Amino acid sequence: MRTKETSIKNRLKRIHQYYKYTGFYTFVGRSLKKSILPIAIFILALIAIDQFVIDFSDFFTHVTNNYAPISILTVFYVSESLLGLIPPEIFIAWSDKTVNPIVFLSLLALLSYLGGITSYFIGKTILKIPSVYNYMEGKMKKHLTNIRKWGGFLIIVGALLPIPFSMTSMAAGTINYPLKNYLLFGLLRFVRFYLYAIAIFSIV
Repeated sequence: MRTKETSIKNRLKRIHQYYKYTGFYTFVGRSLKKSILPIAIFILALIAIDQFVIDFSDFFTHVTNNYAPISILTVFYVSESLLGLIPPEIFIAWSDKTVNPIVFLSLLALLSYLGGITSYFIGKTILKIPSVYNYMEGKMKKHLTNIRKWGGFLIIVGALLPIPFSMTSMAAGTINYPLKNYLLFGLLRFVRFYLYAIAIFSIV
């Protein structure tokens, strides 16, 4: 028993040293610093606009009453599949004005997760097109390098933090990262949506 515990401790120590030496912790720290400011600005902007420009409650109620949920959810899924073109926070705020906020929030989290899976398979597909692969190799060089070094831990960071999850997912597919591991780590996308909703629901 003691030998097994020692073996686990030694393995964890080696993993810690590896991520320390390869700059993973530095990367996470920088990502947090970069993400905190945009999030703070977004929240402050929401409060300011809500107070002085438009009533967000009325705006999202108007959107809910005039656009079919399936249309909004479809736009969100496409965005999450193609490099996260629209900030998911906007859709989280919208879900608060629906007939069942928790259900729609959960649908958004599910669609974001499925959008990441779509990006993963887009990454696998571009391997078969040399010209596209070479182009994406250049555009995603940093993501490809990082995911080759850190694998699942980078997917966890991408799922939880406001860094391009779609780009990370696409890079995972490009290097043929094991699908079952990707699907497992990607589930943390749900955690991100519920945590963000706690803050955003209190504002709008």
